[in-house]
Amino acid sequence: MAIPRAQSYYFLFFFLAFAIASAQLSPSFYDKSCPGAFRTIRSAVYAAVLKERRMGASLLRLHFHDCFVNGCDGSVLLDDTPTFTGEKTAAPNNNSIRGFEVIDTIKSNLEAICPQVVSCADILAIAARDSVVALGGPTWTVQLGRRDATTASFSDANSNIPKPTSDLSTLISDFSNKGLSTTDLIALSGAHTIGQARCTTFRTRIYNETSIDTSLATSLQSNCPSTGGDDKLSPLDAFTPNSFDNYYYKNLVNSKGLLHSDQQLYSGGSTDSQVTGYSSNLSKFYADFKAAMINMGNISPLTGTSGEIRKNCRKTN
Repeated sequence: MAIPRAQSYYFLFFFLAFAIASAQLSPSFYDKSCPGAFRTIRSAVYAAVLKERRMGASLLRLHFHDCFVNGCDGSVLLDDTPTFTGEKTAAPNNNSIRGFEVIDTIKSNLEAICPQVVSCADILAIAARDSVVALGGPTWTVQLGRRDATTASFSDANSNIPKPTSDLSTLISDFSNKGLSTTDLIALSGAHTIGQARCTTFRTRIYNETSIDTSLATSLQSNCPSTGGDDKLSPLDAFTPNSFDNYYYKNLVNSKGLLHSDQQLYSGGSTDSQVTGYSSNLSKFYADFKAAMINMGNISPLTGTSGEIRKNCRKTN
């Protein structure tokens, strides 16, 4: 039986609307438009990590701080202007996040081979993966097709990024608000197996808390005074700070988490068993971390005609 023309138009409209609404990221997004994208990004990331191992953690953190503020849209990369205050000077980011010069280099190299094709948001996602691999961690298939925001939010950066002083219930809520599970929370926290933290983020823990190994606290106090020295750095994982492994979880089991929020994952609560599992099963941690990174990368991306593809990651076109 023939479908009336008006009804067929309705079905066509519904189909197109559904297809647009269901648009998803794809690992093959740049296969034709910029086939050299992965190689170009990987080369710059590896060079940066070879020069400074800590940079791997910094690039991974950039992606995390981008995604947790209004989605994975490259907003964290925007510089302030006389009429615009971005996210870089928000409390969780100010004098803390870094690696912008590496992103600048990557973007410049990409613009030379495929102008205004690869988004800054996608650069962050790929660079995060390549950083983990460069430090001995697992690889995963990065979903692509994000576009860049034309604005950022100083206030949302202050409120949405999980705090190093948060208790477990707050952490679970913070991640749930982004569509991430408690398993994602614990797995993503494993990123703290690399990188360093500023004294100001763990001072209260090493001087006032009892859930910390006393020898570790004493050692940390020598580099982080009770007053002053806010920017002095200590490794999040004192044992293998430049290797992406599961020592972060081994540390938690032994009350050697650097941040209050870290140790909360192993504090007699509902997440203890997962931490214990990761501490003894590296492959399980890797599997869950890869899945969690993909989930995080799917937080509210701009796709289709939303946003733009920035020519310079620090400013809108």
